Amino acid sequence: MDTAVRAVIEAIHSSPTHAVLCLSGGAAQALGWLLSVPRASSTVLEATIPYSRASMVQLLGKVPTQTVCRETADEIAMAAYNRALKLSMPGVQVAGVGFTGALASVPPKRGDHRCFVSARTPSGLWQYDLTLSKGYRDRYGEDYLTSCVVVKTLADVCGILDDVPLGLKEGTEELRVAKVVYSEEEQLQQLLSGQICMINLSGGSNTPSWGTRRVVLSGSFNPLHDGHVKLLDSACSLREDGLPCYEISAINADKPPLGLSDIKERLKQFRNGKTLVVTNQPYFYKKAELFPDSTFVVGVDTVIRLLDPKYYGDSKVRMLEVLLGIKQLGCDFLVAGRKVDGSFKASRQSYF
Repeated sequence: MDTAVRAVIEAIHSSPTHAVLCLSGGAAQALGWLLSVPRASSTVLEATIPYSRASMVQLLGKVPTQTVCRETADEIAMAAYNRALKLSMPGVQVAGVGFTGALASVPPKRGDHRCFVSARTPSGLWQYDLTLSKGYRDRYGEDYLTSCVVVKTLADVCGILDDVPLGLKEGTEELRVAKVVYSEEEQLQQLLSGQICMINLSGGSNTPSWGTRRVVLSGSFNPLHDGHVKLLDSACSLREDGLPCYEISAINADKPPLGLSDIKERLKQFRNGKTLVVTNQPYFYKKAELFPDSTFVVGVDTVIRLLDPKYYGDSKVRMLEVLLGIKQLGCDFLVAGRKVDGSFKASRQSYF
């Protein structure tokens, strides 16, 4: 590894950004470099190599129009970004990096040797395109160059100003760079369309950084009131290292979905330091997939519905399968008593 590249990676690991990387068809050395420099766990949440066609189809949830192209790199980055959201705590800066390339191989490729790199963050999409000078480098040399491009991509996302030496062939090779910036409204539209799985709105300086387990209070919060705040505060006091988190689902199991204007109006209530996550999942077994290893704060009326087989096709077996799946994801429920049909009801146990 070049000393300049190592210095950039050290700076990346000192930044607050956590990333998921998905690399296909090259840039293999980048992963080794990132993991070989101390504090790699400060950056890398997960890394995958979707090399086979079946692996790529499973990652994207569809057959790509073309394996090595700009569109596929963007889609890989989006899949990596959604994965990073699920693996990180609210308020943490995350990115998803996607790489796809066609490099020197045996037998030789007929087309260009090229690569496309994308990095998705909450507010933007970085794009890097490079066509390599065919025959100028062997496979190792091309992999080294594309690995440097991946490191540069991650450095740019992390705001690292130090340059990564690429060693491009003068006159024939040029790294083309573009960036798309997303407004909050565009992010919400992407959520409603299912492109992204959640939007994290950090509580800023008032958000506890010490929490290691999310304590999630889901609701419509129309409006957010003192009872919600006290309930979540009390729940966190019962959970060691609990990180308080409000959650609004744009999709409701029993009501029409929220419109863009409805969501924007409710977001205004959380601009004062509270941590909010907006999702598109109304069911707790799906919320558990978004928030593994979390505690959900619910009222006893919600528990009554959770334990009613009629919501599972009148099947107790299906009900138990769903609840067991939630438990296997490391999630549990903290149950608050409340008035139901005019009388106060409470669960026999606070957790289940």
